[in-house]
Amino acid sequence: MDIQRKLEILADAAKYDASCASSGAARKDSRGSSGVGSTGGAGICHSYAPDGRCISLLKVLLTNACLYDCYYCINRRSSNVQRARFTPDEVVQLTLDFYKRNYIEGLFLSSGIIQSADHTMELVIEVARKLREEHQFRGYSHLKTSPEASPALIELAGRYADRISINIELPTQQSLTKLAPEKNLARTQDAMGHIRERIEERHAERRKPDAPKPPPFATGQSTQMLVGADDSTDAIILRRADVLYGDYKLRRVYYSGFSPIPEPSSILPIKPPPLVREHRLYQADWLLLFYGFHVDEIASDAAPNLDLQFDPKLAWALRNRAIFPADVNKASREILLRVPGLGVRNVQRILGARRYTRLRLADLMRLRVPMKKVLPFIIAADHTPARLGLDDDSLRARFLPPPKQTELNFDAPPPPDANDINSVRSGEL
Repeated sequence: MDIQRKLEILADAAKYDASCASSGAARKDSRGSSGVGSTGGAGICHSYAPDGRCISLLKVLLTNACLYDCYYCINRRSSNVQRARFTPDEVVQLTLDFYKRNYIEGLFLSSGIIQSADHTMELVIEVARKLREEHQFRGYSHLKTSPEASPALIELAGRYADRISINIELPTQQSLTKLAPEKNLARTQDAMGHIRERIEERHAERRKPDAPKPPPFATGQSTQMLVGADDSTDAIILRRADVLYGDYKLRRVYYSGFSPIPEPSSILPIKPPPLVREHRLYQADWLLLFYGFHVDEIASDAAPNLDLQFDPKLAWALRNRAIFPADVNKASREILLRVPGLGVRNVQRILGARRYTRLRLADLMRLRVPMKKVLPFIIAADHTPARLGLDDDSLRARFLPPPKQTELNFDAPPPPDANDINSVRSGEL
């Protein structure tokens, strides 16, 4: 099989892994040095750094052959798909060729499990080692690791990668036992704990005065959970994510909607979950990370699934109207962060500006605050929301999306949720 056909198969097989966003880690820039590649330049499509830069990555599997038989995976052992396998040298050459053509700025490499988890990790590490040591590649590198691999190999992978990740796949052991019998939640979390310890050790060593520079290690770790492959509620998924953020210091938890696969098992759902569910989980995740929310405020046992009609912050505000309106000239940062439409950056700007003047609606407009969303929940120097009916049940109806049209209307404006993904990315919920 020629390398072009291998690339078509293994790039397509890698598309189901969502956890490939760049950490934005900065290795030494190759310009002016003997290295190849850099994580510092601007890229196109695919992955986003924390500062919003778009970074293009070569995203492939080393092989789509796998010993495991996870029911939801198209590359499972019993799946009837065409198999392919790169050699480490082929992946190295592809990465260098794509970089020199300015197609990519880095590599995301994963693999099915062949022979054993340790053998697979040795091959993945060999790719990263050759790029770093033999070709002086300084571009971004993300390696997917296996929790069944030995801790020594996972640690070695971290020496060559900017970020490493282990997919947890499903939020409970019960679901893993049913759909991925070879995987174990406790073993995965043990591997994550080992990675966390190694990252913290390196940070501690770097802070020691006059200490020799410690060997490199990945700047962070991430994971992925499937949505809709089992009967886990949004509350269960978010509670697992909260544990991963708190106990293992993960940089990101990614949510990937289940996709029906060829020749599926009867225990799998017939249809994928609505795409908006995955989107709402990302928005809820943002509230946990940056807005001071707790899981039970977003999804509780009484209401375990997120409202698909409204973003989680707006849904929370509609359930807790007694807290509002919030005075933008007096309210604390914690309260302002809970106002629908106010993102982290806008809250910081409001807190800074109100030290010098009483804020009016015109001031908020200059900050590009989404006024339609914010007005019912705030007080400003020239505005009170009494006439907007904060306590009226019609307020909920005000934020509902317009009904779907039965005929095409080319003059109609786009629906208000069309740019929601930009709100998640910018943090303006």
